[in-house]
Amino acid sequence: MTTAQHEGESGRGGERVTPADSPVSPSPAPPLSPSIAPPAPIKHEFRNFWILVCYQVLLRTGWIFKTESSIMPAAADALDPTGLAKSWLPLLNRFGQSVPPVLASRWLKNLPKKKRAFIGTTASMTLCFLGLTSLWLIPALETSPFTGWLYLLLYAVFFAAIGVNALAYNTIQGKLIRPNRRGRLLMIADTVGAITAVTCALTLLMSWLGERTADYARIFGFTTCLFAAASAMSWFLKEQPDSHHEPPRGVGRLFAAAWQTLREDVNFRRLAIVSALFSTSLILFPHYQALAHGQLKLPLTYLVWWVVAQNVGTGVFSFLTGPLADRFGNRLVLRMLSLCIISAPLLAMVLTWNEAWGQRYFFAVFTLIGMTPVAQKSFNNYTLEISEPAEHPRYLSTLSLCMAAPIFTSPLVGWIIAIAGFEVVYFAVTLLLVAGFVLSLGLSEPRSGGKPIVLADDSLTE
Repeated sequence: MTTAQHEGESGRGGERVTPADSPVSPSPAPPLSPSIAPPAPIKHEFRNFWILVCYQVLLRTGWIFKTESSIMPAAADALDPTGLAKSWLPLLNRFGQSVPPVLASRWLKNLPKKKRAFIGTTASMTLCFLGLTSLWLIPALETSPFTGWLYLLLYAVFFAAIGVNALAYNTIQGKLIRPNRRGRLLMIADTVGAITAVTCALTLLMSWLGERTADYARIFGFTTCLFAAASAMSWFLKEQPDSHHEPPRGVGRLFAAAWQTLREDVNFRRLAIVSALFSTSLILFPHYQALAHGQLKLPLTYLVWWVVAQNVGTGVFSFLTGPLADRFGNRLVLRMLSLCIISAPLLAMVLTWNEAWGQRYFFAVFTLIGMTPVAQKSFNNYTLEISEPAEHPRYLSTLSLCMAAPIFTSPLVGWIIAIAGFEVVYFAVTLLLVAGFVLSLGLSEPRSGGKPIVLADDSLTE
C-alpha cells in the first residue's frame, strides 16, 4: 500500500506526462478507484484536530479586527488620504501569499517536523501587528509623511509570513488529519470562529470606531494579542518526524518546478486556472467600502456591521459546505462557491443604483464576501487530495502562485476605477468569475467517481 493510499488519497485526478529531463519526477497517478477504502487512523489525530480548531478560532477572531475588505483599507486611508496606499493592498496581500510559499516549499518539505515553520510564521505575524499597532502609539509616526509607506512595508511582511504559514498549516493538515475529517475541521473552526469574532466586533470594535476616525491602536493591539495566543497554541501539536528530501536548487528552478507541475498535471492546471479566475474577486475587496462611503454616503461606523456580516457569511458557508466536502468531496464545494461568488459584485452594483436600498442592505455584499476564505481552504483541501503527501508543499505553493496572478493588476484596477468608475471593473470581474465557474465543471473527482465516501468510523476519538 502506498503512502497516498494509506492516507486516503486517490491519485492526482489528471493525466500526466513526465519528460526525461524533468527536474522533478513525481510518481505516475493511479487510476481513480471505483470504491475508496476508509482512510486509516492517524496517530494523535484527535488531539491535533482540536488544537487546529482552537488555532483557527483564535486567528479568525483576530482577523475580524483587520478585515481586508473594510478595516485595513480604512486604516490605509487614515495614513494616506490620497487613497494610493489602499490600491496597493491586494497586490501586497497576494504577492506575500504566493511568491514566499514557492521559495519556502523545498525548505518546508525537508523539515522533519512541519510545526516548526508553523510556530515561527505565527510568531512573525504577531510581531508585524505589534509594529502596526505602534504606528498609532508613537505620535511622531502617526503624523509622519512616511508612515503610509511603513504601513505598506509591515503589511507586506505580514502577508509574506501569512503565505508561508498557510503553506505550513495545509501541509500539517494533510499530514495529521484524514481527508474525510478536513471538511469538519473547516466547519467547526470557521463556525465557532465566526461566533467569537462577531461577539468581539459587537462588544469591542463598535466602541473603537467613530463617525470619521477609529482607534486603530486598540483595534490592532487586540489583534496582536489574539495572534500571540494562536502562536502559543501551535506549540501543542503532536507530529511524528518524516524523512522527505529534495536537493537544493536555485530560485529559478523552484519556479520552473511550479511551471512543470502545471504543465504535467492536466487536472491541477485546470484547478489553477479556476482558482486564478476566482481570485479576481479579491481585487475588489478594498473598493467595496470605498463604494459604500463614496456613493451611498455611509459613515465609518458601518464597518462594524460589514465585518460582522462578513464573518457571519464565513460561518454559514463553512457550516453548509464542510459536511458536503467530507461526504461528497471538495470538487462539489468548489463548484458551488465559484457560482455563488458571482453574485457579490453584481449585488454591490445593483445596491448603488438605489441609495435607500443600498444604505439598508449593503451588508449583504459582505455576507457574500464571507465565502472567500471558505473557498480558499476548499481549493487547498482539493489540492491535498489530488497530490501525493510528499508533494503537498509544491502543489500548494504553485496553487498560491496562480491565485496571486490576477492580483498584480490591482494598482491598474484602482487607476481604472478613478478614471472610468466602479461599474466597468465590477462587471468585468463578474464575467471572469462566470468563466471560472464554467471551467470548474471540468475538474475530476478524486473520490470514487463523485460517489459519497464510505466512513467506517465517523467519530473523532483516539
